[in-house]
Amino acid sequence: MKTKLIAGLLLAGSTLFAAPRFSVGIGFGPRAYGYGYYAAPPVVVAPAPVVVAPPPVAYVPPAPGIGFTWAPGYWYGVGPHRVWHAGYWRR
Repeated sequence: MKTKLIAGLLLAGSTLFAAPRFSVGIGFGPRAYGYGYYAAPPVVVAPAPVVVAPPPVAYVPPAPGIGFTWAPGYWYGVGPHRVWHAGYWRR
C-alpha cells in the first residue's frame, strides 16, 4: 500500500510542474525555403596530425679546409609537404 501511495504522489507531483505548450507563428517575406529555415553551420575539419620523419642517413663529406663546420640537415615545409634540406659545410 505504501508503494502505491508513493507512486501516486510522485505522479501527481510531476504533473504539477507540467506547462501547456502553445505557440503562434506569423511570417513575412518571400517563402524561399519555408518558415523556420536556418542554414546549416559550417563543417569544421580538424587538421591532420603532424608526423615528423627522422632525418635520412646522409654521407658527410670531408671538410674542404680548416675553419669549416658541418651544418646538419633539416626538414622544411613546402605547402602541405615536408622536404629534407641536406647538411653543408660553412665557415
